[in-house]
Amino acid sequence: MLQEKKILVMASKQCSSRVTCALLHLIMLLFLPLLIQSHSTHQHQHQNQQPFKSLQGCHKGQTVKGLNAIKQYLEMYGYLPHHHNNNTSSGDDDTFDDILESAVKTYQLNFHLNVTGILDSKTLQDMSLPRCGVPDIVDGHTSMRSGKNRHLGSTTHHTVAHYTFFNGRPRWPSSKTQLTYGFLPGVQVIGTQDLRSACSRAFDRWARVSHFTFQETQDYRSADLKIGFFRGDHGDGAPFYGPGNAIAHAFAPTRGWFHFDADEKWGTNQASDAFDVESVAVHEIGHLLGLGHSSVGGAIMYPSISMGVRKVNLHGDDVQGIKTLYNLN
Repeated sequence: MLQEKKILVMASKQCSSRVTCALLHLIMLLFLPLLIQSHSTHQHQHQNQQPFKSLQGCHKGQTVKGLNAIKQYLEMYGYLPHHHNNNTSSGDDDTFDDILESAVKTYQLNFHLNVTGILDSKTLQDMSLPRCGVPDIVDGHTSMRSGKNRHLGSTTHHTVAHYTFFNGRPRWPSSKTQLTYGFLPGVQVIGTQDLRSACSRAFDRWARVSHFTFQETQDYRSADLKIGFFRGDHGDGAPFYGPGNAIAHAFAPTRGWFHFDADEKWGTNQASDAFDVESVAVHEIGHLLGLGHSSVGGAIMYPSISMGVRKVNLHGDDVQGIKTLYNLN
């Protein structure tokens, strides 16, 4: 911003005409506020990359302004029941109580952090990352844990597995192995062909390791899987809250809804300042097929991803999860 101001001031000093100077001064009056606003907006966005940073070190027994934001975050992703305090909603409560400590410990366990119940820098850093909007815990049920044994009939697999399923293990019926998908009309964030190509590749990755085939259809109304970009409250009971929060979500079988947040910046060329459409699509398709979140950082079903990251290759944990869910082993 200062550079642009210097250029305009220097130009006005070199004017040989009063008319030219007057025009330059008018330009300064018109455009400097815009430059200042743009600079301030950039600063604000940068500062919001770690919105919880001021809460570092908070622990049970304290009352600290801003803890309500942590409670709202943990409510959104299933670690706290909605408005767990009977006397006040968590949105108005800045008290670090026993329930919050337990929720923080569960979060830390799920993401392989030091399980202290204290909001240390690594915990807050992880909470600040953009992520999938699907909760890690639904109706009090979670299997997003490290080091679980898997039981298949009478056989126990003693290998460590981190994949999870939705509560009740919903899945597509055995007779439904060909799934159609269509694109919903609405907000257009990227080119139609780019979106179709990215999603086609994402579906193909799951087709290679499962018994499913996927076919695009122009009749989105009859499609098994419906994909689109939406903003805010869009009628599915899971609103988006703007940039920097949940970037996309999808529903368990057989609902078939998959939504991107249109307020985020999306791309298909691995731009450093955009989320990769294909990477997010591979993750959300896992939900459409019945997989929950994984605690393995390298797995597609890990809930967080950053701008500029391209992550499209299924991890062994993802493959084991889909094969176990549909008895394909």
